[in-house]
Amino acid sequence: MRCATEGGEDDMTRRAGLQAVVCLLAALAMSTVMAGETAAQEGLTVGTHDDHQGADIFGAIGDSFKLLLIEHGTRIALQEKTRRELGGNFWRDYARSVRMPQQWTDTDAWTMNYIGHPIHGAAAGYIWLDHKPGVPLEFSTDRGYFLSRIGAMAWIMSYSIQFEIGPLSEASIGNVGMNPKTAGWVDHVVTPIGGVGFMVAEDALDRYVVKWAEQRVRSPFIRVPLRFAANPARTLANAASGRAPWYRAGRPLDWK
Repeated sequence: MRCATEGGEDDMTRRAGLQAVVCLLAALAMSTVMAGETAAQEGLTVGTHDDHQGADIFGAIGDSFKLLLIEHGTRIALQEKTRRELGGNFWRDYARSVRMPQQWTDTDAWTMNYIGHPIHGAAAGYIWLDHKPGVPLEFSTDRGYFLSRIGAMAWIMSYSIQFEIGPLSEASIGNVGMNPKTAGWVDHVVTPIGGVGFMVAEDALDRYVVKWAEQRVRSPFIRVPLRFAANPARTLANAASGRAPWYRAGRPLDWK
Protein backbone atom coordinates (compact mmCIF):
# COMPACT_ATOMS: atom_id res chain seq x y z
CA MET A 1 0.00 0.00 0.00
CA ARG A 2 1.39 3.40 -0.98
CA CYS A 3 1.18 6.51 1.20
CA ALA A 4 -1.07 9.38 0.18
CA THR A 5 1.93 11.73 0.35
CA GLU A 6 3.66 10.04 -2.56
CA GLY A 7 4.94 12.56 -5.09
CA GLY A 8 2.86 14.04 -7.86
CA GLU A 9 5.42 12.84 -10.38
CA ASP A 10 4.59 9.23 -9.55
CA ASP A 11 0.89 9.92 -10.04
CA MET A 12 1.59 11.51 -13.43
CA THR A 13 3.66 8.49 -14.46
CA ARG A 14 0.92 6.18 -13.27
CA ARG A 15 -1.77 8.08 -15.19
CA ALA A 16 0.40 8.09 -18.32
CA GLY A 17 0.84 4.34 -18.09
CA LEU A 18 -2.87 3.76 -17.60
CA GLN A 19 -3.69 6.05 -20.50
CA ALA A 20 -1.31 4.07 -22.71
CA VAL A 21 -3.00 0.81 -21.65
CA VAL A 22 -6.51 2.18 -22.30
CA CYS A 23 -5.50 3.64 -25.68
CA LEU A 24 -3.92 0.33 -26.71
CA LEU A 25 -7.02 -1.63 -25.72
CA ALA A 26 -9.31 0.87 -27.47
CA ALA A 27 -7.23 0.78 -30.66
CA LEU A 28 -7.21 -3.02 -30.69
CA ALA A 29 -10.93 -3.18 -30.05
CA MET A 30 -11.65 -0.67 -32.82
CA SER A 31 -9.46 -2.51 -35.30
CA THR A 32 -11.16 -5.83 -34.63
CA VAL A 33 -14.62 -4.26 -34.85
CA MET A 34 -13.71 -2.72 -38.21
CA ALA A 35 -12.36 -6.07 -39.39
CA GLY A 36 -15.60 -7.72 -38.32
CA GLU A 37 -17.67 -5.16 -40.22
CA THR A 38 -15.56 -5.71 -43.33
CA ALA A 39 -16.00 -9.47 -43.06
CA ALA A 40 -19.76 -9.04 -42.65
CA GLN A 41 -19.92 -6.89 -45.76
CA GLU A 42 -18.12 -9.65 -47.67
CA GLY A 43 -20.56 -12.28 -46.41
CA LEU A 44 -18.08 -13.90 -44.01
CA THR A 45 -18.49 -14.86 -40.38
CA VAL A 46 -15.98 -15.70 -37.68
CA GLY A 47 -14.68 -19.24 -37.89
CA THR A 48 -16.09 -19.96 -41.36
CA HIS A 49 -12.94 -19.65 -43.49
CA ASP A 50 -11.67 -22.57 -45.54
CA ASP A 51 -11.28 -25.71 -43.41
CA HIS A 52 -7.93 -26.31 -45.14
CA GLN A 53 -6.57 -23.13 -43.57
CA GLY A 54 -5.19 -23.02 -40.06
CA ALA A 55 -6.61 -21.16 -37.09
CA ASP A 56 -7.17 -17.43 -37.47
CA ILE A 57 -4.57 -16.43 -34.88
CA PHE A 58 -4.90 -12.67 -35.36
CA GLY A 59 -8.67 -12.84 -35.11
CA ALA A 60 -8.41 -14.83 -31.88
CA ILE A 61 -5.90 -12.33 -30.47
CA GLY A 62 -8.14 -9.40 -31.38
CA ASP A 63 -11.22 -10.88 -29.74
CA SER A 64 -9.18 -11.92 -26.70
CA PHE A 65 -8.06 -8.31 -26.25
CA LYS A 66 -11.69 -7.23 -26.37
CA LEU A 67 -12.43 -9.83 -23.69
CA LEU A 68 -9.63 -8.28 -21.62
CA LEU A 69 -11.21 -4.86 -22.12
CA ILE A 70 -14.55 -6.13 -20.83
CA GLU A 71 -13.03 -7.90 -17.82
CA HIS A 72 -10.67 -5.14 -16.70
CA GLY A 73 -13.36 -2.51 -17.27
CA THR A 74 -15.66 -4.53 -15.02
CA ARG A 75 -12.95 -4.83 -12.36
CA ILE A 76 -12.33 -1.09 -12.31
CA ALA A 77 -16.06 -0.32 -12.22
CA LEU A 78 -17.00 -2.79 -9.48
CA GLN A 79 -13.91 -3.30 -7.32
CA GLU A 80 -12.98 -0.48 -4.97
CA LYS A 81 -9.71 -2.27 -4.12
CA THR A 82 -8.71 -2.12 -7.80
CA ARG A 83 -9.52 1.60 -8.09
CA ARG A 84 -7.59 2.24 -4.88
CA GLU A 85 -4.41 0.86 -6.46
CA LEU A 86 -4.55 3.05 -9.57
CA GLY A 87 -2.32 5.70 -8.00
CA GLY A 88 1.46 5.75 -7.83
CA ASN A 89 4.19 4.88 -10.33
CA PHE A 90 2.67 2.56 -12.96
CA TRP A 91 5.75 0.70 -14.20
CA ARG A 92 7.51 0.43 -10.84
CA ASP A 93 4.38 -0.90 -9.12
CA TYR A 94 3.77 -3.34 -11.97
CA ALA A 95 7.31 -4.72 -11.66
CA ARG A 96 6.81 -5.15 -7.91
CA SER A 97 3.49 -6.95 -8.49
CA VAL A 98 4.83 -9.68 -10.80
CA ARG A 99 6.15 -12.48 -8.61
CA MET A 100 6.43 -16.26 -8.41
CA PRO A 101 3.58 -17.55 -6.19
CA GLN A 102 4.71 -19.13 -2.94
CA GLN A 103 1.41 -20.82 -2.06
CA TRP A 104 -1.61 -22.43 -3.68
CA THR A 105 -4.34 -20.03 -2.55
CA ASP A 106 -4.68 -16.28 -2.95
CA THR A 107 -7.03 -13.90 -1.15
CA ASP A 108 -9.96 -14.35 -3.57
CA ALA A 109 -13.17 -16.06 -2.48
CA TRP A 110 -13.72 -19.73 -3.30
CA THR A 111 -16.44 -18.83 -5.80
CA MET A 112 -14.07 -16.54 -7.69
CA ASN A 113 -11.23 -19.07 -7.86
CA TYR A 114 -13.25 -22.17 -8.71
CA ILE A 115 -16.20 -20.71 -10.64
CA GLY A 116 -15.35 -17.20 -11.84
CA HIS A 117 -11.90 -17.96 -13.22
CA PRO A 118 -12.93 -21.15 -15.04
CA ILE A 119 -15.80 -19.21 -16.65
CA HIS A 120 -13.48 -16.52 -17.97
CA GLY A 121 -11.08 -19.25 -19.08
CA ALA A 122 -13.92 -20.99 -20.94
CA ALA A 123 -14.79 -17.66 -22.62
CA ALA A 124 -11.21 -17.45 -23.94
CA GLY A 125 -11.48 -21.06 -25.07
CA TYR A 126 -14.66 -20.35 -27.02
CA ILE A 127 -12.94 -17.43 -28.72
CA TRP A 128 -10.18 -19.79 -29.84
CA LEU A 129 -12.70 -22.32 -31.18
CA ASP A 130 -14.58 -19.55 -33.01
CA HIS A 131 -11.42 -18.88 -35.01
CA LYS A 132 -10.46 -22.50 -35.64
CA PRO A 133 -12.24 -24.08 -38.62
CA GLY A 134 -13.88 -27.47 -38.58
CA VAL A 135 -14.41 -27.84 -34.81
CA PRO A 136 -17.68 -29.40 -33.56
CA LEU A 137 -20.15 -26.70 -32.51
CA GLU A 138 -22.15 -28.75 -30.01
CA PHE A 139 -21.57 -31.42 -27.41
CA SER A 140 -21.07 -34.99 -28.53
CA THR A 141 -19.36 -38.11 -27.25
CA ASP A 142 -17.12 -38.28 -30.29
CA ARG A 143 -13.37 -38.23 -29.80
CA GLY A 144 -13.05 -35.20 -32.09
CA TYR A 145 -15.28 -33.11 -29.86
CA PHE A 146 -13.22 -33.73 -26.73
CA LEU A 147 -9.93 -33.24 -28.57
CA SER A 148 -11.15 -29.86 -29.84
CA ARG A 149 -12.00 -28.68 -26.31
CA ILE A 150 -8.77 -30.03 -24.82
CA GLY A 151 -6.93 -28.35 -27.69
CA ALA A 152 -8.26 -25.01 -26.50
CA MET A 153 -6.43 -25.42 -23.18
CA ALA A 154 -3.17 -23.93 -24.47
CA TRP A 155 -4.98 -20.77 -25.57
CA ILE A 156 -6.79 -20.55 -22.23
CA MET A 157 -3.49 -20.93 -20.38
CA SER A 158 -1.88 -18.18 -22.44
CA TYR A 159 -4.83 -15.89 -21.86
CA SER A 160 -4.76 -16.66 -18.13
CA ILE A 161 -1.03 -15.85 -17.82
CA GLN A 162 -1.58 -12.53 -19.61
CA PHE A 163 -4.62 -11.79 -17.40
CA GLU A 164 -2.66 -12.50 -14.21
CA ILE A 165 0.79 -10.99 -14.86
CA GLY A 166 0.96 -9.69 -18.45
CA PRO A 167 1.22 -6.03 -19.53
CA LEU A 168 -2.60 -5.76 -19.43
CA SER A 169 -3.19 -7.78 -16.28
CA GLU A 170 -4.34 -7.76 -12.69
CA ALA A 171 -0.70 -7.08 -11.79
CA SER A 172 -0.49 -3.93 -13.93
CA ILE A 173 -4.09 -2.74 -13.38
CA GLY A 174 -4.70 -3.02 -9.64
CA ASN A 175 -1.28 -4.29 -8.48
CA VAL A 176 -2.51 -7.77 -7.57
CA GLY A 177 0.60 -9.61 -6.41
CA MET A 178 2.36 -6.68 -4.74
CA ASN A 179 1.14 -8.25 -1.51
CA PRO A 180 2.61 -11.80 -1.67
CA LYS A 181 -0.58 -13.22 -0.15
CA THR A 182 -2.55 -12.22 -3.28
CA ALA A 183 -0.37 -14.34 -5.59
CA GLY A 184 -1.23 -18.05 -5.72
CA TRP A 185 -0.94 -20.98 -8.09
CA VAL A 186 -4.68 -21.61 -7.95
CA ASP A 187 -5.58 -19.28 -10.84
CA HIS A 188 -2.80 -20.55 -13.11
CA VAL A 189 -3.93 -24.17 -12.68
CA VAL A 190 -7.69 -23.95 -12.20
CA THR A 191 -8.38 -21.47 -15.02
CA PRO A 192 -7.24 -23.68 -17.96
CA ILE A 193 -8.37 -27.01 -16.51
CA GLY A 194 -11.63 -25.66 -15.13
CA GLY A 195 -12.13 -23.63 -18.32
CA VAL A 196 -12.16 -26.79 -20.44
CA GLY A 197 -14.50 -28.44 -17.93
CA PHE A 198 -16.89 -25.49 -18.08
CA MET A 199 -16.88 -25.55 -21.89
CA VAL A 200 -17.90 -29.21 -21.90
CA ALA A 201 -20.55 -28.60 -19.22
CA GLU A 202 -21.99 -25.59 -21.05
CA ASP A 203 -22.06 -27.46 -24.36
CA ALA A 204 -23.91 -30.35 -22.72
CA LEU A 205 -26.41 -28.01 -21.07
CA ASP A 206 -26.98 -26.21 -24.34
CA ARG A 207 -27.66 -29.43 -26.24
CA TYR A 208 -29.72 -31.34 -23.68
CA VAL A 209 -31.43 -28.58 -21.68
CA VAL A 210 -31.53 -25.32 -23.66
CA LYS A 211 -32.35 -26.86 -27.04
CA TRP A 212 -34.95 -29.13 -25.42
CA ALA A 213 -36.64 -26.12 -23.78
CA GLU A 214 -36.48 -24.04 -26.97
CA GLN A 215 -38.36 -26.73 -28.86
CA ARG A 216 -41.23 -26.16 -26.44
CA VAL A 217 -40.99 -22.42 -25.73
CA ARG A 218 -40.82 -19.96 -28.61
CA SER A 219 -40.76 -16.66 -26.70
CA PRO A 220 -37.32 -15.01 -26.97
CA PHE A 221 -37.94 -13.33 -23.61
CA ILE A 222 -37.68 -16.78 -22.03
CA ARG A 223 -35.09 -18.26 -24.36
CA VAL A 224 -32.58 -15.40 -23.91
CA PRO A 225 -32.27 -15.63 -20.09
CA LEU A 226 -32.18 -19.42 -20.39
CA ARG A 227 -29.19 -19.18 -22.73
CA PHE A 228 -27.51 -16.70 -20.38
CA ALA A 229 -28.01 -18.92 -17.32
CA ALA A 230 -26.82 -22.14 -19.00
CA ASN A 231 -23.92 -20.62 -20.95
CA PRO A 232 -22.26 -17.68 -19.12
CA ALA A 233 -18.87 -18.27 -20.79
CA ARG A 234 -20.36 -18.44 -24.28
CA THR A 235 -22.32 -15.26 -23.50
CA LEU A 236 -19.09 -13.48 -22.54
CA ALA A 237 -17.24 -14.78 -25.60
CA ASN A 238 -20.07 -13.63 -27.89
CA ALA A 239 -19.92 -10.13 -26.43
CA ALA A 240 -16.16 -9.96 -26.96
CA SER A 241 -16.55 -11.22 -30.54
CA GLY A 242 -19.05 -8.52 -31.47
CA ARG A 243 -22.05 -10.85 -31.55
CA ALA A 244 -25.30 -10.63 -29.63
CA PRO A 245 -24.62 -12.25 -26.24
CA TRP A 246 -27.37 -14.83 -26.85
CA TYR A 247 -26.06 -15.82 -30.31
CA ARG A 248 -26.08 -19.49 -31.34
CA ALA A 249 -24.98 -20.65 -34.78
CA GLY A 250 -28.01 -21.70 -36.84
CA ARG A 251 -30.46 -20.91 -34.03
CA PRO A 252 -31.68 -17.32 -34.48
CA LEU A 253 -34.31 -15.91 -32.14
CA ASP A 254 -37.64 -14.81 -33.60
CA TRP A 255 -38.29 -11.37 -32.08
CA LYS A 256 -41.53 -10.83 -34.02
